[in-house]
Amino acid sequence: MKIAVASEGKNVSGHFGYCEGFTIYDVNSGKELKKEFVKNPGHRPGYLPVFLKELKVNLIIAGGMGATAQQLFNENGIEVVVGAQGLCEDVVQKYIEGELKSTGSVCTQHEHEGHCNE
Repeated sequence: MKIAVASEGKNVSGHFGYCEGFTIYDVNSGKELKKEFVKNPGHRPGYLPVFLKELKVNLIIAGGMGATAQQLFNENGIEVVVGAQGLCEDVVQKYIEGELKSTGSVCTQHEHEGHCNE
């Protein structure tokens, strides 16, 4: 399974579309095998779900995300977890342990870039 975390440095980004990039974790049998950082190629409507699908991502974790993006990820077979905060490593570990659940929060305005999960 590949898990992408919308990242700002070592932390989960408040909004996936405007994040610095994606820390992608390759996880198998509950253990992290490797991770890599992929720079955000830019926020364009509908692009990032396809971009991450091409990287074989199964799950995206972010602080916040708009309803259309969540729908597009689901249409591309990528599970969405929103409402996450903290260090990327910790959030992935919580997911692996079954302790991370999506809040289902939806960003409705982009003028508050970086603050969707507040």
